[in-house]
Amino acid sequence: MPMTYTRLFINDDLRSGQELSLDSEKARYIGRVLRLRVGDSLAVFNSRDGEFGATTASITKNAAVLLVAERLDTAAESPLKLHLVQGVSRGERMDFVIQKATELGVKRISAVLSQHGVVRLDATRAAKRRDHWQSIAESACEQSGRTRPPLIDPIMDINDWYGARTRETDTDLILRPYAETALASVTAPATKVCLLVGPEGGFSDKEYGDAEAAGFEAVSLGPRILRTETAAVAALTIAQTLWGDLGDVT
Repeated sequence: MPMTYTRLFINDDLRSGQELSLDSEKARYIGRVLRLRVGDSLAVFNSRDGEFGATTASITKNAAVLLVAERLDTAAESPLKLHLVQGVSRGERMDFVIQKATELGVKRISAVLSQHGVVRLDATRAAKRRDHWQSIAESACEQSGRTRPPLIDPIMDINDWYGARTRETDTDLILRPYAETALASVTAPATKVCLLVGPEGGFSDKEYGDAEAAGFEAVSLGPRILRTETAAVAALTIAQTLWGDLGDVT
């Protein structure tokens, strides 16, 4: 299989030698968007079984069958366990954060509603938004070489999130403009990092206080105030460069 090839996230179980029937949406995608033809090579993957080579056996307007070949040895998952807690922002900004966080190797994403956030969602819209983000994460995995999309938690109020979370990290950080501690100066984590990023309007003073009471250390990204989507990507990039696998690039 060449180094650059089409990758397709599959929810079904995968095994060598199987004939895999695609649903109409994925069939249209590989036929009309990717313009694959019978006999073309691609890869299929999921978080349970890993990644496999495959070839197209048949393609019609609304159906396709793939022949699954050998399991591939892939190593695109980051050794750094990153949990992003992101204040919910408007449509495209939040989509951008989900996409780039996935590309940067984040393992878990929690979307939280906060006092200064401009987005308000009822239960139905929140569930639809979460499904939409999951689809974005799966597509980002296809592009970036990952096999495990991040876990995306149900949307909840930030105070509810504090109450529901389990203590899984040893380094809890919250971005705050002009904080005395720079993110780049934080001691390397032993296991996992949880990074809390505010929405467009930032967090309120009370929310910063609540974060401090919950054990979060306030850190800054420098002298400028960044948009929420820029801040999230910048912070994740710094973390992966200092403690993850971006620093191993030669």
